[in-house]
Amino acid sequence: MIRLEISFFLLLSIVFASCSIERPYPWLEDLDANKEYLDSGKNLMAVKFGLNPLEIKKNTENNLLIAVHGSNSKGYEWIYPLQTLDNEETLTLFFRWNDAGCPNPSFVILNEEINKILKENKNVNNITILGHSYGALLVSMFSERWINEIPVDIHAIAGPLAGISNLNSPCDYQQPRFTSTNLRFYEWRTQQHLDGAFRELDIDPQIINLQNSIVTRLPEDYRGRRLGHNWSISWVADELSRK
Repeated sequence: MIRLEISFFLLLSIVFASCSIERPYPWLEDLDANKEYLDSGKNLMAVKFGLNPLEIKKNTENNLLIAVHGSNSKGYEWIYPLQTLDNEETLTLFFRWNDAGCPNPSFVILNEEINKILKENKNVNNITILGHSYGALLVSMFSERWINEIPVDIHAIAGPLAGISNLNSPCDYQQPRFTSTNLRFYEWRTQQHLDGAFRELDIDPQIINLQNSIVTRLPEDYRGRRLGHNWSISWVADELSRK
């Protein structure tokens, strides 16, 4: 009888232990875009550096949806957009990177990790990458360096693509000049005077002259509120979900 009780409790401990490690980082369906958005944002930004799937990989998905955060991101600005754009045929991933440094090393890592997924899942036929703010500079590097046969849509949201003074020299940043084959480039520009990241600047750093890019200037308000820097991702997600 004692042995049976010991075995039972051992079994319970194994079950509870497995449950505790079942979700090593926040899954997309668990994140709360409403009342608990701040805590959910913290959990999202606590994932390890690199490309993190926010749902179980089945290796049968047709689409990859990749989010690349900006500098000092709180994470919460991504929850509603990713939940809005995710579907059964899409694997949604979050790329955590060292936004205190230059974007090029992290771009190399992201490109490598995307290629690893493509080797694992031969069903992928489309990739969508969203980069916000400083993250838009990182994803813009795909414009000239994408050599894969699988088409990719790059969405630069509220990104200072023209560069900023404290970035250009130390990072040797160069704004994108052309778009590669199998790549579409979308620029989503906020209203400078309403964007807290840009409104004090003399010129709008979002404006570049990139041939074949698709440019959209966001409106001044969204859901009855000022459409500023962080809200821009949600507005773009709504637009993309309608297509």
